[in-house]
Amino acid sequence: MSFQKSICISLLLILTAASALAQDKKTGGLKGKVSVESGSASGISVLVEQDERDVTRTTTNSDGSFQILGLAPGLYDLTFSKTGLSSGTLSKVEVRAGKVRDLNNRMVLTIDEGSLAFLRGSVFDPVGRSVRGARVELARVSADGTAKKIDGRMTNESGQFVFRLTPEQATYRVTVKVSGAETATKDIEIDGAAVYRIALSLKPAGK
Repeated sequence: MSFQKSICISLLLILTAASALAQDKKTGGLKGKVSVESGSASGISVLVEQDERDVTRTTTNSDGSFQILGLAPGLYDLTFSKTGLSSGTLSKVEVRAGKVRDLNNRMVLTIDEGSLAFLRGSVFDPVGRSVRGARVELARVSADGTAKKIDGRMTNESGQFVFRLTPEQATYRVTVKVSGAETATKDIEIDGAAVYRIALSLKPAGK
C-alpha cells in the first residue's frame, strides 16, 4: 500500500470518528434499573414514547437494568410492562444532547394478581389430617418429559401451600417430601389465569 493511500485512509477514519462523536453530542440517552415485588426483573419491556408516538423500545437484562441511546433532545414517556406484573410509567423524562440520564432505581413493578395462575394445594397424612411443615417442590415439565425445579416452600399450619405462576399453558409437577413418608407427586395443567387446586395424600414409608 502506497504512503499516500495510507494517509488518505487514516484521514477518512479520523473524519468518520469525528462525525460519529459529533452525532453523539447531538443526541442523548436514558439508563436505569427496574425492580419487581416478586420474581425476576429480566425481560421487562421498556417502551419509549414522545407525543403519544412510539420512538423505540428495549428490554431489561438479568438484573433489571436497561439503556437506550440515540434519543433526540426532548421529553419522553416510558412504559414498563411484563406478564404477571402491573405496568409502570415515567412521564415527561427529559433527555439532553450529549448526556445519558441515569434514572437509577425509580421504577418498582408490583404483582398483577389478576393476570396470574394460582396453584393452591393441601397435603394430608394417611388418615386425612393436614400435614404442616411438609416440603413442597414445584417443577416445570418439558415436552420431552423432563422436569426442572423452579420453586419450593413448606406447608403452613393448615397443611396448605400456594404458588403464583404466569398464565401461559404448561405442565407442572408438584412433589411433597416428609420424613417417614413416601414422596408424593402429582402433575397439573395450567392454561390461563385462574385458581387451580390440588391435594396430595402421603403414605407411610415402605407401604
